[in-house]
Amino acid sequence: MKKNTRLILALDVTDKNQALSISKDVAPHVDAIKIGYPLILGAGPGIIKSIADLAPVIADFKVADIPNTVHLICSKAFEAGASAVIVHGFTGRDSLLECVRTGKESNGEIYVVTEMSHPGATEFMAPVAESLARLAVECGASGVVAPATRPDRVKEIRSIVGGLTIISPGVGAQGGRASDAIKAGADYVIVGRSIYNARSPKSEAEKIVREIEKCR
Repeated sequence: MKKNTRLILALDVTDKNQALSISKDVAPHVDAIKIGYPLILGAGPGIIKSIADLAPVIADFKVADIPNTVHLICSKAFEAGASAVIVHGFTGRDSLLECVRTGKESNGEIYVVTEMSHPGATEFMAPVAESLARLAVECGASGVVAPATRPDRVKEIRSIVGGLTIISPGVGAQGGRASDAIKAGADYVIVGRSIYNARSPKSEAEKIVREIEKCR
């Protein structure tokens, strides 16, 4: 992704028409749109291509399986029009290497979850986040996911991944602040409900972009 606004929309709606309407509204103000199972199951895989015609799509599938299966999932996501796929690293080096290999074959990006943004992530993910970050570097991933709800963790992950891209969810409804995440080392912040549930998604996206711009 090219840094422009440094904002990624997490589009976790389930209705196709709503998803397309919001995407058209905010596309000029985001660098990518992240979609996952709620929308794919609600609207069908073709929604990836429809949204990709408006903005780059990150397929948030949090892929976690054996190498052959992760290859099939990632390749199908890229074939459908996704520019990037989010995967888990806890399945081990061989599976992650296969994700990265598949991404390179498709000229796509792979982002590895180090630590999620909800409170429960501190129970099991936080203790191994640094190891997952190192594995992402060693396997040649494009970047990692680190929580905007805990900027100190973003800062720690940045110290490990160096120049890899950090995308940071949890801004808005979960309590994270875009400016805090960017200052801690995130390249992009991911915002969902605060934008797509707003009376004017476009205006809300513009407001967050202005907050980000103050950090430059």
